[in-house]
Amino acid sequence: MQWLHYGIDYGIIGLLVVMSILAFSIGIERYLFFKRLSLENYENRKTLELELTKHLHLIAIVGSNAPYIGLLGTVFGIMLTFYTMGKSGFMDTSKIMISLALALKVTAVGLLVAIPAIVVYNLLLRKVKVLVIQWEIKNGQ
Repeated sequence: MQWLHYGIDYGIIGLLVVMSILAFSIGIERYLFFKRLSLENYENRKTLELELTKHLHLIAIVGSNAPYIGLLGTVFGIMLTFYTMGKSGFMDTSKIMISLALALKVTAVGLLVAIPAIVVYNLLLRKVKVLVIQWEIKNGQ
């Protein structure tokens, strides 16, 4: 069952780190795009919206799924704790608590990925709405 321990630590936490990097990099790319955007280049509202919302769904996917991936890692960690307890027959209470605390770290990492991703997504979505309204004002719509 040592493979499960490595799978939790490197597999699930690694996946959460990759998801965090993805959301962070898309957030930076969108922010830089918004800063250099010229509304005069768009004659059609739909084209503007498509350009503004490009890849935002990926940030939302990261934000909504990271807690579940963290929870999956926690379930695997608790399963590993119970397996170890059953195999050894008797465990010291401190070892059980340490194992459960380590299992819960994956949920914490999932939340640490999800919360900033959702905040970035909402900030970017607000900026999209502002830019679309500014475009409508400039174009008399």
